[in-house]
Amino acid sequence: MDSQSTLYIGTIIHSLALGKLEVLEKGAIVVGTNGVIEKVVEAAQVATLKKSSSINVVDLGHRLIIPGFVDGHVHAPQYSFVGTGMELPLLDWLNKYTFPSEAKFKDPVYARSQYRTAVARFLTNGTTTASYFATIHLESTKILADIVHEVGQRGIIGKVNMDRNSPDFLVETTSQSIKDTKEFVAHVLGKRDPLVQPVITPRFVPSTSSKLMTSLGEISASHDPKIRVQSHLSENKNEIKWVGEMHPECGSYADVYNQHGLLHERSYMAHCIWCSYGERELLRDKGVGIIHCPNSNFSLSSGALNVRRMLDEGLKVGLGSDVAGGFSPSMLDALRQSITASKMVSIGQGSDGDDLESPTAGIGSIKQYEALSYAEAFHLATVGGAECLSLGDTVGNFLPGKDFDALIIDPKVEGSPVDVFEGDSSLDIFQRFLFLGDDRNIEQVFVAGKNRKTQKLRDMLAASLK
Repeated sequence: MDSQSTLYIGTIIHSLALGKLEVLEKGAIVVGTNGVIEKVVEAAQVATLKKSSSINVVDLGHRLIIPGFVDGHVHAPQYSFVGTGMELPLLDWLNKYTFPSEAKFKDPVYARSQYRTAVARFLTNGTTTASYFATIHLESTKILADIVHEVGQRGIIGKVNMDRNSPDFLVETTSQSIKDTKEFVAHVLGKRDPLVQPVITPRFVPSTSSKLMTSLGEISASHDPKIRVQSHLSENKNEIKWVGEMHPECGSYADVYNQHGLLHERSYMAHCIWCSYGERELLRDKGVGIIHCPNSNFSLSSGALNVRRMLDEGLKVGLGSDVAGGFSPSMLDALRQSITASKMVSIGQGSDGDDLESPTAGIGSIKQYEALSYAEAFHLATVGGAECLSLGDTVGNFLPGKDFDALIIDPKVEGSPVDVFEGDSSLDIFQRFLFLGDDRNIEQVFVAGKNRKTQKLRDMLAASLK
């Protein structure tokens, strides 16, 4: 044990497998000075550890200790108009709201102000790990990476690529996009910060030419390990039709990415609502993660993803806020809405039954379909997201050897939206937090063993109100 290890005592709740929670009442987590979990112990062992003169003891009393949330898909620049423009479907929404807003990030001063607020808000809400889309602008995207590094969030950041079918005020040449992507990757890797990593980010097939996609695939493959890849896939039926018209030589939307070298074990795709069975087989066989974004799927009228089918077929699934298609920066919202989406599928209102070749076709009937439980949704928001982002060995739960990315939850904080009643079990309180809680209950946010919910972070948010 590290001579300066810290013993955090509280009620520990984390996911060991899909639907399998471990609850340790008055248990403890031993964290080394390097932020790595050394051991997790039950209450009976705590007294012995407390006697050690070489360990720092932090008794959190009635508080819960849970893993930090993993947001697998979020557009950082779109936080500037979050909660507005929810009346349009995807393609119209992009043209009316998203593209004009993202064009403003050409100005680095504007970008710094907006990104500081956005990152602070996500971290305050318990998002310890986020996979960010930025914009096409190199300098502003570097600023986003610098801010994530500064506040100590675990961030995967991508400079967006767009060289076709984009407005004149938000488009790149193919050569410039390739050059800037290489420079951005070098900038992030040059920080040598294990918490901040680059990700190749073609916006989606309609806005990224074949030449550019091929080059992006080559950039990803030229590193060891490969640079991660993120994008959108099969979010909207009109989008899918458009991709089919643009790439008749490919067997499917997913196959377009595959033929350009963009699908591999370190890739993850947002939405995937309308993927056929053949596409899902391809994604599974390539080891691609699926980022389920239920708020956005509802808000932009895209559809309800059949998550149970994805899980039954062996795909990796995590959750994403998808701000600003999704109107909440909180992963608690994504968790809640993933359960609602699953229940919609169970009553025949989702994307089941659209491909009869699937061995799970017909699973969407009320009698057969099992909607997500709160424990399963929590798994997707933590372990599932970590696995999708190739961080499964690093974060997601409290297994020894992983980094201590954790939230300290106080259900009794002043002004809490969660009421605690006599006789409530720890799981009762935990469920109430998942369904009723918010950032007021998130007292501390640890990333790699350090509390990042500091006065500095609060000041960053306060500055946005001036």
